[in-house]
Amino acid sequence: MSYSYFADYYDVLTGNVDYRAKADYCMQLLERHGHHAGLTLDLACGTGSFTIELKKRGIDVMGADMSADMLSQAQMKAAQHGYQILFICSKMQELELYEPVDTCICTLDSVNHVTSKKELTAAFCHIADGLKEDGLFVFDANTVYKHREILGDQCYIYDLDEVFCAWQNNYQERTNKVIITLDFFESQGSLYTRTGEQFAERAYTHEEMAVMLGAAGLETEAIYDDMTFDPPKLDTQREIYVVRKKKHE
Repeated sequence: MSYSYFADYYDVLTGNVDYRAKADYCMQLLERHGHHAGLTLDLACGTGSFTIELKKRGIDVMGADMSADMLSQAQMKAAQHGYQILFICSKMQELELYEPVDTCICTLDSVNHVTSKKELTAAFCHIADGLKEDGLFVFDANTVYKHREILGDQCYIYDLDEVFCAWQNNYQERTNKVIITLDFFESQGSLYTRTGEQFAERAYTHEEMAVMLGAAGLETEAIYDDMTFDPPKLDTQREIYVVRKKKHE
């Protein structure tokens, strides 16, 4: 899955995301946990909007994503801001860094896109290997509640100036997985060009996350409701995990 067509419309379809607020929140979160950002990896950085917000705050940041098309957009965006940022093309379950980082941040439910427990455990192991001892890994994840009650089998239509998008979900209850099919229609004069993508997201329980993180040598310090420092509720749609790499005894 390359997200090649999705990359062309990603910024348009996520125009409601407040990356500035997310970056401010992450800075507050790191301070709350007594952690200096240091060298930071924006994992699954997409088109780099969040990466650039971190850079604006003086963070020594690099980005990684599995999609070369997304990273091409990110590189152009960084250049427009006059920033030199290292971007790495890699799946998170195959991540290899040239030097360990102090902090890894992964936003916008990117971990949900890894739909196999084995693969997500491998991703957590690679992230742990890339962290310095006592390094912090912060990520958000869609909840089982959101997959079951909000995303479900819903369909959405985005009628935007740049593109017309039909978004269809197919919920699989046994695995808490949502199969997402996107059809893009772009105007070409009197005709429309149709392209499409299909991918899946899987929601994991706290217990499942704990097992996978523990296997990677990562300890959970806190789980928050999205963009707050409150504990998750029964109807929380996105949770923030703060986990730390265990110190060697």
